Amino acid sequence: MSMTLRPRIQTLSTLACAGLLLAACATPGSYTSQAKVAPYRETIDLGGRLSVNYQKDGNPETISVKFAWAQVPGRIDLDLATPLGQTVARISVTPGSATLTQANQAPRAAADIDSLTRQTLGWSLPVAGLRDWVQGYATDASGARFAASPVRHSVTTDDGWRLRFVSWQDPDAARPVPRRIDAERSATASADALAIRIVLDPQP
Repeated sequence: MSMTLRPRIQTLSTLACAGLLLAACATPGSYTSQAKVAPYRETIDLGGRLSVNYQKDGNPETISVKFAWAQVPGRIDLDLATPLGQTVARISVTPGSATLTQANQAPRAAADIDSLTRQTLGWSLPVAGLRDWVQGYATDASGARFAASPVRHSVTTDDGWRLRFVSWQDPDAARPVPRRIDAERSATASADALAIRIVLDPQP
């Protein structure tokens, strides 16, 4: 072996050893914080709070509600209530149809829940997006599946929502679950600007 190659080999060996030492010294938290979100489930039952900032007749409005979300394959049932427990709306969504019922009013139906909630509540509730978001998933602007984590927590969706997974129920869990999600959408020709903060109750 030439004298020229020997120092290079020694340098590469030193770098390799240093890399192994760094890996060995990594704390458990630094490893688990990069874990992917918990696997997606077709059947879930969870609750939490929504804070919505929207425009009504050109004026800024804010509403805060509690929600109960029950999902099975092919159906979502969602109850919205005031912080004091008074029902705001009961929503059922199936493929191709949505029904919304308010107190002392006949149920109203439409092909999609976004337009139905905009007509009845004054702001559109993106149930199709929330179906993924509450579990830490989304479809990004390129149409690819996005799985959030404590170190990969922001995405713009294919329908223009800017999502930020702000906090997690247990960020050091092997498969973390979202705790707070902020969603914002800019105004378009067919929809006003909208900002939603979602805070999920602790899940068993």
